[in-house]
Amino acid sequence: MLGSLLALLSAMSFAFNDVAVRRGILYNSVYKSIAVTVPIGVPLFIAAMIVFDCYEALNSLTIRSISFFGIAGIIHFIFGRYCNYKSIEYLGTTLAGPVMQISLLISVFFAFFILNEIFTYLHFLGIILILLGPMIILAGSSNNVTKSGIKIDYTRGFMWGILCSFSYGTSPLLIKLGSNGGGIKDNIVGGFVSYFSASMLLFIIFLIVKIPLKEIYKMEPSGRKWFLITGFMAFISQLLRYMALALLAMSIVEPIQRSSAAFRVLFGYLINKEHEIINSRVLAGILISLMGVYVLISQLGSFVMT
Repeated sequence: MLGSLLALLSAMSFAFNDVAVRRGILYNSVYKSIAVTVPIGVPLFIAAMIVFDCYEALNSLTIRSISFFGIAGIIHFIFGRYCNYKSIEYLGTTLAGPVMQISLLISVFFAFFILNEIFTYLHFLGIILILLGPMIILAGSSNNVTKSGIKIDYTRGFMWGILCSFSYGTSPLLIKLGSNGGGIKDNIVGGFVSYFSASMLLFIIFLIVKIPLKEIYKMEPSGRKWFLITGFMAFISQLLRYMALALLAMSIVEPIQRSSAAFRVLFGYLINKEHEIINSRVLAGILISLMGVYVLISQLGSFVMT
């Protein structure tokens, strides 16, 4: 039950992170959001390792674990996050969520064929409900302009969302392979390795393209504030996600995590109502998605992993 709770809280944090970045990119570019939200995870994960006393887990890291965690961080925190934020830029938080549900199908594929995780019928039902909820939300969207005058670009938004899905669907497999059956402390250390690897590559990219750091971090104060909130909420989401993956099978954690699409709508309405397209079907979509989460949690006892 703890693992499912961590996954659900991660989904909520992830949704708030996306709502916050929606506000930030109204003032600044997406690449600047990455420059803030990725490096900030390094000191925060160091703090988490201190709080959870992960010294022994840090010393026991293997080359294999470092490699898988590092690649997971690069794929998820640089490529996946950039694609996610670009999709949000063109679609808004509410409409970008359903597109990225494709990542769930990719995660389930890897869980079944590579990790040999076994599924029950209720497991499949829960996944279908979680996917159906956001699809209902998306089907009810007919407007092309938000109340604040932002034009929705479905073509570009869908393209970036699909690219994001491949990254977000692949990273859980790499985290599982990196943890290799380790516990919560091992995965917290893994989260640090992921963020550190992504941050190092990010600064190398900035050096290659010869963008001065002064220019990168020159941004509107309002945007900087929202990017800092985004970075912190992304850290919370990933910390909880890495911990959940240490306790539960990937095929349980990722479906629950993907329920963030429903929370995106809720937080988007509360914070970004003027900048989002929210229609009459959103409540039905949220309810169906959360029903899927309940189905998965309710049958954890019958789930088997080999």
